[in-house]
Amino acid sequence: MANGSRLAAWEFFGSELKRRRENAGMTQVELGALVFVSGGYIGQFEQAIRKPQLDVAQRIDEVLQTDGFFERTWRQLINDKRYADYFAAVVELERLATKICEFAPTVVPGLLQTAAYAEAVTLAANPFVTDEYVEEKVTARLERAGILKDATRPEYWAILHESLLRVPVGGPTAMAEQLERIARLMRERTVWVMVIPYVTGAHASMTGDLRLMEFEDAPPIAYTETSFSGTLLDDPAVVKRAQRAYDLLRGAALSPSASLALIESTAEDYRRCASTT
Repeated sequence: MANGSRLAAWEFFGSELKRRRENAGMTQVELGALVFVSGGYIGQFEQAIRKPQLDVAQRIDEVLQTDGFFERTWRQLINDKRYADYFAAVVELERLATKICEFAPTVVPGLLQTAAYAEAVTLAANPFVTDEYVEEKVTARLERAGILKDATRPEYWAILHESLLRVPVGGPTAMAEQLERIARLMRERTVWVMVIPYVTGAHASMTGDLRLMEFEDAPPIAYTETSFSGTLLDDPAVVKRAQRAYDLLRGAALSPSASLALIESTAEDYRRCASTT
């Protein structure tokens, strides 16, 4: 589904939610209280500013007695098989975010990946799949990165651990290209990247990826991911803790200029390695 038609579909979801809520004689606050979100959230759902999580859509069906309408509609809109089920909603939120802050300890974030790097990562996790499957996954990842090219692109921060610079994913040539892409985006001031060096030792959020997203007219969201699952977090107290963890990571990282120098020198090391093999 194209972005425009997908947005129109979410606007339909919102208008139906408003119509059926009003037919039930409920205010946004009253419905929100029954489905365990704020009235403001219900208003954002109705305006297609924010998309509900599945459990919220299911509770709306129960409260408004809509026979699964909102759950079915949600599944149809979120059901993009190019992404893991737990990640599809994150992709939708990326398109709405005004600021994205990521921490990646082991793998280059998807929004920064090159095709060769994405292919190597996909094959490492799925060694028995078809070429068509790999191509679909890589294409989807590169399409996501398109938000960094938009005139209204989000402010994008990434904190990388040095370990992911040192693992030659896809081989020396692919890794050199990957690091050169990150360096180019940094020089163009499209992204703000910092590296946590090995010598830092222990650091906050050592158990997996962390992402924070901010929006123009909606509260921030945190997202955490491990190898086989991901969790969206919108409880204000939890998001605040995630933001503090990110602040600690930023304090442990090299400056942007030192990070750029490290990324460029590592890319050059890979180039030399590739030329001798």
